[in-house]
Amino acid sequence: MNARSTLYIGSVMHRRFRPRVHRFRYKAFWLLMDLDELDVHAKRLWSFSHNRFNLLSLHDTDHGDGSATPLRDQVLQHLNKLGIDLCGGSIRLLCMPRILGYSFNPISIYFCQRSDGLLAAMLYEVHNTFAERHSYLVPVDTQARTIHQCCDKAFYVSPFLEMAMRYEFSVRAPGEQIAIAIRASQSDRPVLTACLSGTRRPLTDSSLLRAFLTIPALTLKVTGAIHW
Repeated sequence: MNARSTLYIGSVMHRRFRPRVHRFRYKAFWLLMDLDELDVHAKRLWSFSHNRFNLLSLHDTDHGDGSATPLRDQVLQHLNKLGIDLCGGSIRLLCMPRILGYSFNPISIYFCQRSDGLLAAMLYEVHNTFAERHSYLVPVDTQARTIHQCCDKAFYVSPFLEMAMRYEFSVRAPGEQIAIAIRASQSDRPVLTACLSGTRRPLTDSSLLRAFLTIPALTLKVTGAIHW
């Protein structure tokens, strides 16, 4: 297994503070895929495909601008606008895969690394249930174990969340564990907190099949939970 692409198994917690307090947690799993390795892993794994139907799959059109342009090229275009050069470094996408052809990711996260392995930027791609998405590119100015970033909200997500809000991200870079917390606030008052955490597993057919059987219909459950 190439350690740049892997599987994480864990859970997600959502807590909304306004207009009514509501909290829920569910088990989940994610793929962390080096965008240069998608076809390599699709060839060696029978349970995973790239841009083709399978038990689990990753389709480029589920991310980015939805076009046929390779995802790495799309991310590089975002980086170029801010003058960030990875010098050939890797871009890894953390997301839930399509499961039996169905996909929904509330958020997909790109870890953009320079050739020396240091993080240069994070790209947070937010999806809503109206098949729309928006990307927030935030440069990384520290190599601390936990990265803290923020940006203003610029994309409609939910009728419960107004546009005049700010996002704060806390990210532990992928290793044996991964942990990401997102806090949405308005006038410095918390409105919503979402946290995901996971433990790394090898990217093998047996691990993927175990994740599928242990947490079935994951992407359908996520969509259902959001609407509920």
